[in-house]
Amino acid sequence: MARYTGPVCRLCRRERMKLFLKGDRCFKEKCAIERRGYPPGQHGQRRGRRSLGYGPQLREKQKVKRIYGVLEKQFRNYFKEAEKKRGVTGDNLLISLERRLDNAVYSLGFASSRAQARQLVRHGHVEIDGKKTTIPSFQVKTGQQISIKPSSRKNEFVRASVETARGRGIPNWLDLDPENFVGKVTAMPTRDDIKHPIEEQLIVELYSR
Repeated sequence: MARYTGPVCRLCRRERMKLFLKGDRCFKEKCAIERRGYPPGQHGQRRGRRSLGYGPQLREKQKVKRIYGVLEKQFRNYFKEAEKKRGVTGDNLLISLERRLDNAVYSLGFASSRAQARQLVRHGHVEIDGKKTTIPSFQVKTGQQISIKPSSRKNEFVRASVETARGRGIPNWLDLDPENFVGKVTAMPTRDDIKHPIEEQLIVELYSR
């Protein structure tokens, strides 16, 4: 499966904001944005012209793809499905991304980043209603229980992540039992539950060109 294998701090610098791709490092002074808050490359510190139209639309799409860790083809498929659903296309797109299993695992605090959450899912450490699920893009539903399998609960990375999540906070659509490493989907996420500064209308305009 294709995936990005380069330095992730470079992606945050390109978008000029924290995308929280590096786990705990993003909350420390070592964060690349804290030290070099300008785009990477030899021309990164030059003051570029503010473009209109395609430029901001492309940057917004790239930002959302990087936040959720999906590549272009998969992201485009999410958009096509969002168009078919009732409601606002931009909201539908973000809610589908938020419902990904790897995002739910990260939001519950079982992993320090979405990349680590994808790895936990792929390696079979995560269960849905007691059954092992190895598909990071699995769409969680209301009432489902997300848990770390018993043999993996002693993993030091998982335990440390759960402790960190208590300070980070859990989204309103999820409920966490940290002692038993069990989370529950109590409702479907809404647009208000997504706290990242995203202008989804720019993405809709981009794909509608």
